[in-house]
Amino acid sequence: MGLLVRARKGWRVNVKNERPQGTETVPPPGCEAAVLFEVIWGSLVDLLGTPATATLIRRSLKLAAQNAPELQGISVSRERFEYRLILPPEWRDGTIGTLDGLRAVARELQPLLQELTGPVVVRRLRGIPEVERCRLFPPEDAS
Repeated sequence: MGLLVRARKGWRVNVKNERPQGTETVPPPGCEAAVLFEVIWGSLVDLLGTPATATLIRRSLKLAAQNAPELQGISVSRERFEYRLILPPEWRDGTIGTLDGLRAVARELQPLLQELTGPVVVRRLRGIPEVERCRLFPPEDAS
């Protein structure tokens, strides 16, 4: 089942769930990886635009997948003016380990954002209540 999200300036994001391999259990309430991913995606699109967001997410996924093979099934692709994100259904189901996978992506995303924007965008992401509650990014003094 896919989720189509309309981003700014007419860009659309189609989030499609496909089932990769894996067996895990449930994370803390309100910390479902798919929801958090959509929050981060939307915030980055608002700040940087959809093409830049897609590029940064792709790079982060590629780097994180080197140490977390479960991330290899996730993809970001573009067809004309529509971006398609394929996320595992476990990310929506709330399986533990999926949050760890998203944290691995966030760890790779953070230095890319800091290099491009300084601390501004990472601080903004940290300030999102869901991101802060689920501790996707390390505290500012720990980075």
